[in-house]
Amino acid sequence: MERTNIDNQTIDLGKKFEIIYNPSSEFKGYCPIRDILDRFGDKWSIYTILQLGQTDKMRFNELKSKISGISQRMLTVTLRSLEQDGLVERTIYPQIPPRVEYRLTSLGFSLLEQMVNLGEWASTHMDEIIKARECFATKTNSQLIQSN
Repeated sequence: MERTNIDNQTIDLGKKFEIIYNPSSEFKGYCPIRDILDRFGDKWSIYTILQLGQTDKMRFNELKSKISGISQRMLTVTLRSLEQDGLVERTIYPQIPPRVEYRLTSLGFSLLEQMVNLGEWASTHMDEIIKARECFATKTNSQLIQSN
């Protein structure tokens, strides 16, 4: 299975799938895509990474105010998880009161780049997706009417 990217370079998707799902890997039965989506696929992690990617560093309350609807506890849990996975760096400054700043690591920025690529894809294809949804809804509604 081959695709051509925007630079007209042939991409062998089959080879990429083999790398991702390598059965001889030391992580047998491990799916990196599932692990990544489980850890970073929730909306709070995505919003946090996107917000931290727009500035060099942010303090907790500044970040909380930028992420609409997130609770203090959820932001704490999200930041800990992202720090645990090496995506966010937490710096504590020894002063009173203590000052804590968060920033993306180089690994975090590499994930941010992929998220931006996905966002660009979604933006480029939004009209097609909306049309497909409308077509599906029309088809589904007409099937419901016919079955009654």
